Amino acid sequence: MPNSPAAAAHAPLSATDVLLSEGVILLGAAVLFVMLFRRFGLGAVLGYLVAGALVGPQGLGLVGGAESKLAIAEIGIVLLLFLVGLELHPARLWRLKRDIFALGLAQVVICGLALTALIYYLTGFTWGAAIALGLPLALSSTAQVLPSLKSSGRINSPFGEKVFSILLFQDLSIVPLITIVAALSRNPVDAGGPPGIQLAGYTVAAIAGLVLAGRFILRPLLQLVGRLGERELFVAVGLFTVLAAAAIMHALHLSTALGAFVAGVMLADSPYRHEIEADVEPFRSILLGLFFLAVGMVLDLQAVAANPLFVIGMAAMLVITKALLITGLARLFGMEWTQAIGAGLLLSQGGEFGFVLFAQAQNALLIAPQGASLFSAIVTFSMATTPFLMLFARRLEFAQPKGQRNPEGPDEATRGTAIIVGYGRFGQTVAQMLMGHGFEVVLIDKKPAQIEVSSRFDMKVYYGDGTRIDLLRRSGADEARLIAFCHDDPSFDSRVLEPIAETFPQAALLVRAFDRRQLLALKDMDITGVVREVFESAICMGVQAMEALGVPQAEIEEVERKYRENDDQRLTVQGEQGTLLAAKELMFRPGRRMRLLTRGEEEERA
Repeated sequence: MPNSPAAAAHAPLSATDVLLSEGVILLGAAVLFVMLFRRFGLGAVLGYLVAGALVGPQGLGLVGGAESKLAIAEIGIVLLLFLVGLELHPARLWRLKRDIFALGLAQVVICGLALTALIYYLTGFTWGAAIALGLPLALSSTAQVLPSLKSSGRINSPFGEKVFSILLFQDLSIVPLITIVAALSRNPVDAGGPPGIQLAGYTVAAIAGLVLAGRFILRPLLQLVGRLGERELFVAVGLFTVLAAAAIMHALHLSTALGAFVAGVMLADSPYRHEIEADVEPFRSILLGLFFLAVGMVLDLQAVAANPLFVIGMAAMLVITKALLITGLARLFGMEWTQAIGAGLLLSQGGEFGFVLFAQAQNALLIAPQGASLFSAIVTFSMATTPFLMLFARRLEFAQPKGQRNPEGPDEATRGTAIIVGYGRFGQTVAQMLMGHGFEVVLIDKKPAQIEVSSRFDMKVYYGDGTRIDLLRRSGADEARLIAFCHDDPSFDSRVLEPIAETFPQAALLVRAFDRRQLLALKDMDITGVVREVFESAICMGVQAMEALGVPQAEIEEVERKYRENDDQRLTVQGEQGTLLAAKELMFRPGRRMRLLTRGEEEERA
């Protein structure tokens, strides 16, 4: 009976069944481990790698076909390079040319040769194998470092720009590294490929063709899509651009990642750049996550278990060697010692492109599959150190440089009428308004990165912790008429402020409050004023919203007055009862509209 339940149970699974079951397992494991690893500050990349190793053929064997999944997931690397290209407006690329093409080139060459020599002399590999393994290890993890720089707002600081320049050159160096591996190949199949000179010609022609296509085809197409206003078309055009550029490069035996990068640079100064970036980013995140899952699946855990000391020792050697060499190079190119060490630690791990190049070396018969798995594990272990080294690197980046007077302490400042503590987006507005009236203002901030950025705008900001009484005294607080604490610190409360108020009684004190909780924590202080950082701007938008909806001006003013009155009453009651839930009946809620004043009541109030 062909249709019996027994026959159905033994029928082969359809492609849909496999896709659904493996998709659920992979995504479920990814969500679980990424959440777990992020919870402990270890980063998403390690979560993906561990999840892939656990459910893959070498682990529980719940999901198969790791190699095919890895081939598909490499599109995530392609999309990552496209987004890197979008960051490079031609003017910025020109400004960073020295860091990209001098510092970046020096890092890849010196680290690559040093690691090649260490592998050759410590492991007994042939020179061809050592080169195929050592050069890829010179690359760092763009997927780990770049998101960290972006999320912390350091990507545009001098420190972030040097790190970004090194990462960019590493990404660009993939093409010559692939060419080197192909030239060393022992695989007869590779002999039919084009020679190196021909590949170089293909590369130049392909880049020129992509640039011309971007100017005369892609940009008019984007203008047409922009007039239509269909967001789905932007998604389609963005993905088409990436995949078409990658496909052209692949057909010419070139790097698909290079094609995507050139496509990104073509659109870097396009008015549609941010729209395309927002549309492509989710696909990049998903496919890059799948890439790391697939890398975890292809790891030969048995080979790693048989050589644990080799893997751990080589991973430590990789991190130490790169950290030392990059620190020296960064120092040579003008970075302070503390920031140079921070850059060395931040870039000390192996990178995701190493997995791609190890597979290339395996196909070229330069290394055995076991060797590719061992060195993939070494890269993975080096990545495991990155979250911890990032924390230390950030402390070094924000450390005060030694051996020079920049950034200068506030004792170097001429005495001013006012002192601004914290020169971020909030403090800048306060300071510039005071300067606009002609007051002398001393600016203090404890982040060297902020100080360096401010110097580009000819603003002198002094380094230091502006909540310390000794530092305030050195900055002239004894004669100052005003001290404004504009830094973003929710823990800044009366315990810190009271000694300052007692020491400098002649100075009016203003405090930027993060939220209602901090406002209540300062309620008993006898100071000039406390401003919630978003309160007034939120009221301003509320007024604009009512104006846009056609509410008469008199009614807008009455709603604003009543809201402020209710908010003051709530703050008083909340301070007395010690809970934010107090007086919640004073809040406007759906179905509870305030009663507007009659004309007679308005005249009486006036």
